[in-house]
Amino acid sequence: MSGLAVRAAAAVRSPQGRGPGDTTPAALDYYRDLLTPFGEKPDEELLSRGAHVHHRDLADLLVADDGVGRSRPELLIVTHALPDVVPFTAVAPHLTGRLGGRATNFAIGQQGLAAPFTALRIASAYHRAGRAAEVVLAVLEQTTLPTAFPLVQETPLVDSAAALVLGASTGAGLRFVRAHSAGSAATALGGNTLGQDLEAEDGTLLVLGPWVTEDVPEATAVHRVAPGSYCTSLWLELADHWQEWQRAYRRVVLCDTDPRTGRSHVALFAHGEG
Repeated sequence: MSGLAVRAAAAVRSPQGRGPGDTTPAALDYYRDLLTPFGEKPDEELLSRGAHVHHRDLADLLVADDGVGRSRPELLIVTHALPDVVPFTAVAPHLTGRLGGRATNFAIGQQGLAAPFTALRIASAYHRAGRAAEVVLAVLEQTTLPTAFPLVQETPLVDSAAALVLGASTGAGLRFVRAHSAGSAATALGGNTLGQDLEAEDGTLLVLGPWVTEDVPEATAVHRVAPGSYCTSLWLELADHWQEWQRAYRRVVLCDTDPRTGRSHVALFAHGEG
């Protein structure tokens, strides 16, 4: 069976941070240069309260997992919705260097929680073209920011990261089938035959992210993700549970709604389906 299936995964939640002393004068100068044209300045008190977990720190913690650390991908994609606290490290090349050093690598940002869904579509295209037999997808989220950001402070969010190792499917395991988006969760879940799949009694699990608040199509089995994360929410749960889910279900449908845009995103993983 063609396609990319989950081969290993790792999740990191609330790791120990570096502390405010690691915010260098160069970083503050960067923030001042970034914000001054918009009539803003960095909130040094807010920065001092942050955990200061860099994207590089999160990447290193993911690599410490045996399943991720043993991977040698041809393609590596880093995704994030919130920026790095000290944006002076190119994290995708850094992570590639930790995993064999031969992967085509890049990062996807500026898409909110859509970024990992975009990365899956790109990874699938690379695989179909014969350009990547193994792929690593990393989703990073750190919460120390130079200005107030209601999504972070009011939720509140925690620092977190997830990684998926995807390899050529042999017919077993959860294989990525497709991802798409729509203006609402109900619409996203109702199209592409997903509505019928969710009601089927032959093993479909619907995993709803913490930002889905509307009514959605009925499903035989539903797993709701607890609050505390933004872009990483679904992927933390998949990293934690993919092995038990692939034993228990024929299909796993991931869905979340970006609270900043209102747009919903869905990814379907399945056993042996086109």
